[in-house]
Amino acid sequence: MNEPDEETAIDLSSMIDCIFILLIFFIVTTVFVEEPGVEISKPDAISDVDLEKNSIIIAITADNRVVYGGKEIGISGVSSQVKQQIKQSDIPVIIQADLNADHGVFSKVWTEVKNAGAKKISVSTFKD
Repeated sequence: MNEPDEETAIDLSSMIDCIFILLIFFIVTTVFVEEPGVEISKPDAISDVDLEKNSIIIAITADNRVVYGGKEIGISGVSSQVKQQIKQSDIPVIIQADLNADHGVFSKVWTEVKNAGAKKISVSTFKD
């Protein structure tokens, strides 16, 4: 009684479907933070607080350029960028000012962000 050998196979299609569903879930729920695109030397701070991951990050460089998303927007462009971003949801704004940036430029950027309607404004610093 010699029976022919049957090939055994494992059907992986349902497992692959589950993996794709998980992959899509993680892609959709991931929060992307747009970095300012310039290098900033942040001032030192004694204390710190962890900031939210989903934020608008505006940078002020050492030569007083205002940058958002790798593009120079100037002080006058801050308000429109913030209004456009917080229109969808009330997300916080983080200002990254270089250690050598003028305080007057920082103050004007803060005022523009505040006038645009941002409820939560933070300053990014460096803590050892």
